[in-house]
Amino acid sequence: MSSSSDLLGQLSALPTESFRADLAGIDEMSTLDIARLMNREDSLVPAAITSQLPAISAAIDDISRRMERGGRLIYLGAGTAGRLGVLDASECPPTFNTAPGQVVGLIAGGVGALVDSVEGAEDSRELAVRDLRGLSLRGDDTVVGVSASGRTPYAVGGVEYARSLGALTVGLACNPGSALGDAADHRIEVVVGGELLTGSTRLKAGTAQKLVLNMISTITMIRLGKTYGNLMVDVRASNEKLRARSRRIVALATGAEEAAVEVALTATGGEVKNAVLVLLGGVDAVTAGRVLEECGGHLRRALDVVRGARSTRSTGDNP
Repeated sequence: MSSSSDLLGQLSALPTESFRADLAGIDEMSTLDIARLMNREDSLVPAAITSQLPAISAAIDDISRRMERGGRLIYLGAGTAGRLGVLDASECPPTFNTAPGQVVGLIAGGVGALVDSVEGAEDSRELAVRDLRGLSLRGDDTVVGVSASGRTPYAVGGVEYARSLGALTVGLACNPGSALGDAADHRIEVVVGGELLTGSTRLKAGTAQKLVLNMISTITMIRLGKTYGNLMVDVRASNEKLRARSRRIVALATGAEEAAVEVALTATGGEVKNAVLVLLGGVDAVTAGRVLEECGGHLRRALDVVRGARSTRSTGDNP
């Protein structure tokens, strides 16, 4: 077990933990100047992500292939990193109509750790293994370990366990040469440097993690056919705002009048993707549902199928 002095030395060597002497007088600055400083610091994050775009893209391609086969996307982290994973996972069902359990967020210490600190949870590799065993991890699943330092035992241990079972693993950290990156199939390390407040990785590191998780979930869902162009055609209309959004999406995708949009959505039980296929493909709701299922939910593929069938019928009618 590492001594306190060993741990202090390890932390001091991490870019995310570095002390910035240039900011030692921040508490004597005006509020506006601090806000400007924070804004400048935050603007550095997208540039830090740029160098990692090939790694992010490679990971997404692997994730989407496994999810096409029925695999799940599982985020794993502690503290801020864990909360960001849970947040991203929780937004997938209403945004992309993902199935229950298709995208999962695990945080060290469980649900209670979302609002209260659970002391020691992040230091337990065993806890990560237990949490993953509770999901009956499979080979087609992907586990994304998230840790600003890249050394959190909960994240590293979870990724190591997942990889031992043949699951795809991704290590998202904010320090180079991290233990988390070493443990994973895909290494993503967004080096944002020292924080405005020394060691407060909920700042630039947290922003970087949020942006990368946005990419992972959004682009994966695009690859899975959850969008049509830049329209969220798999949105789940669970409230009035989303029902209004559904109507607007169908109108934007098809150019149809409001009355036609309402008829199509009613016929398809409010399913946006199906309604678009009804209007653009000229098929009934039952046919739209069947063709979409045959096409794995990809609307463009389904449109090609129904348009091809219609073209074939039209050609066959010619003398």
